[in-house]
Amino acid sequence: MIMNKTIIEKWANIVTPFYYYDIDLLKQTVETAKKEADKRGYILHYATKANASPKILKIIFAAGFGADCVSGNEILRSVECGADPAHITFAGVGKTDTEISIGLDNDIFTFNCESIPEMENINRIAETKGKIANVSIRINPDVDARTHEYISTGKKENKFGISAWDFEKVIEKLKALRNLKLISLHFHVGSQITDMSVFAEACSRMNSFNQWFKEQGFELEHINVGGGLGIDYQTPDKNPVPDFAAYFAIFEQNLKLYQGQKLHFEPGRSIVAQCGSLISRVLYVKEGKTKDFVIVDAGMSDLIRPALYHAHHHIENLSSYGVERIYDVVGPICESSDCFDKDVPLAETKRGDFIALRSAGAYGEVMASQYNLRAIPGAVFSDEIFTD
Repeated sequence: MIMNKTIIEKWANIVTPFYYYDIDLLKQTVETAKKEADKRGYILHYATKANASPKILKIIFAAGFGADCVSGNEILRSVECGADPAHITFAGVGKTDTEISIGLDNDIFTFNCESIPEMENINRIAETKGKIANVSIRINPDVDARTHEYISTGKKENKFGISAWDFEKVIEKLKALRNLKLISLHFHVGSQITDMSVFAEACSRMNSFNQWFKEQGFELEHINVGGGLGIDYQTPDKNPVPDFAAYFAIFEQNLKLYQGQKLHFEPGRSIVAQCGSLISRVLYVKEGKTKDFVIVDAGMSDLIRPALYHAHHHIENLSSYGVERIYDVVGPICESSDCFDKDVPLAETKRGDFIALRSAGAYGEVMASQYNLRAIPGAVFSDEIFTD
């Protein structure tokens, strides 16, 4: 993490822990993704769940992204921050009546439907409002994303999507649901995918599904392949911006679109993860017989990914340089799982040092809780750091 002394000095009076966002890097990532998508005529919907900071959303939507939302409040936040409702997709297996109404009242692009009962309910609510709801069928393609089981969403045992053996039931149901219009097929096989062959396999499945629906007489205008592109958590400075060109090329080479079909993506982590770091202060350095512990003031309530997924975040001491020692970096919460990482090489560390947990811009601040009645961490933005 490239830091200068002036920035660290500016942090001296800021209450830790806090999230620090590199706005220049965010803009570079957004611009790169949009440029590579535009070359191919692809449409991007940012996955709001990754980071819903209003400032970050405004930057992303100003660049021309749509929104991928999974709650009614995400729809409202996205619209408030500049997203065009006509480019908002609404996913999730458990949409409430209130949330469905929010989507309909805002005339969103499409509801990604994940079950027949959900389709029936959207139809019922749309009928009461005198509206036609655009819907996508979220398909469960039974593709192994080869990622952590908690963020794998496209296997037949996962709760997400409609399986191929229910397609005929879906077709029959759509004929009876007069307030739904099927415009798209959709899938999302998982998150933090770094093996590009996963996307190639998913494309092959989608080609079969797309052909089947065409044979049933559905000329679908759109195909939505979700998101899932992983980032480099190990060496974030080497790969600060994901290789969007290579990612989109996989779909360009493997997905067969029919004349006029538009291809949509829903990136989240790949857009915001690298621009954010959780900044914490060292409270104590505790020496043990077999382990030395760096105890910081951030905990699993501020960044839950290591405790929840055993996720790795690169950790740096921003205040000290020189001889390295090996530490376990842990937080103050009364849980043994409140450990950010073990056997971490850090420059010899002392009380008061600033510690950065890198690549925390996605699923960091947005998942923070008040467990142990701790305060929610604040946010500091690089373009505001010099503002008095």
